[in-house]
Amino acid sequence: MFDRRLIQYFNWGFAGLVLLLSGLGVLTLYSAVSGGDPSPEQVLYVKQMIWFGIGYSILLVTILIDYRRLEGGAYFIYIGCILLLIAVLFVGRQAGGSQRWLSLGFISIQPSELIKVAIVILLARCYSSTLSTEGLNFYQLLKPMILVAVPFFLILIQPDLGTAMVMMLIAASMTLFVKVEKKTLLTIVLTGVMSVPLAWFTLLKSYQKRRVLTFLDPERDPLGAGYHIIQSKIAIGSGMISGKGLFLGTQNTLSFLPEQHTDFIFAVWAEEWGFIGSFFMVFLFMLLIIWGLNIAYACKEPFGTILAVGVTAIIFWQVIINISMVMGLMPVVGVPLPFVSYGGSSVITIMICASILLNISMRRFAAE
Repeated sequence: MFDRRLIQYFNWGFAGLVLLLSGLGVLTLYSAVSGGDPSPEQVLYVKQMIWFGIGYSILLVTILIDYRRLEGGAYFIYIGCILLLIAVLFVGRQAGGSQRWLSLGFISIQPSELIKVAIVILLARCYSSTLSTEGLNFYQLLKPMILVAVPFFLILIQPDLGTAMVMMLIAASMTLFVKVEKKTLLTIVLTGVMSVPLAWFTLLKSYQKRRVLTFLDPERDPLGAGYHIIQSKIAIGSGMISGKGLFLGTQNTLSFLPEQHTDFIFAVWAEEWGFIGSFFMVFLFMLLIIWGLNIAYACKEPFGTILAVGVTAIIFWQVIINISMVMGLMPVVGVPLPFVSYGGSSVITIMICASILLNISMRRFAAE
């Protein structure tokens, strides 16, 4: 039977913020693909609108299902995503030097996006049953670390370093939130620092090393690896205070800005709307993140609280990494900007995150 309190507790403000960001994302994408010479990319904003339509349909359906059912199905969701990642290695579609997509007839999905949500759900289940005032010890963290390591390496060999690192940051954020023993945390940090040289010489591909070196000195290869960052900085700087106006960004219109509809779409927004517009978009994202943390705080049971923190961490890290990357503050790692960058799997994933947060907010009365 439908509980009328779900409507009473529906978070209209959060839903409106999600809708606003979605609208700005489609507008920015339309501007990004409409400038310059005619190309097949000019229909991407239509596809993005279709993906958002699917995402909102998923949202409307899933908010009617109690989020606590995810706790029981956590391992099934995780195993399903792992199988998809394994399938990518054998029958995945290649593009841009990576094998990340599965073709399902008329659509393609990127399992590495979906696994982020699966990891958050599974870690929320694991941590909610092992909470301790003293903090988790190494033995208690061993199982979660293994569960995260499996998809991490499956994604790394695609290769997709950006998504793999985002997943690790999300897992680390959830782990620190539930508290870790000091000696255990110190051991993990020291191990991580010591493994950096090993990762540099054994795990990173040559082009990934070039991205790191280019981040440190973009001018070392201005027409090659450094071209993306240099053009992105020019676009952002040319926007100045109030921007050049919608559809009037020259870096985008003259096709100087690469990947303008995916990784570097924030540069398109910054050139057209300037510092004021950029501040406004960052403010909206920060408001969304604070709202997500407030939903976690208001939740009265451990699984929902940890789940909300994990879902908010997905949004937080993608926003921080993408904008920092576009501004030249981090190496280029191919992380999409939530709600704005083009990509069906990215849109579905972020809409699932919004759905989970709305679900938790709507059912906070259940534990009061």
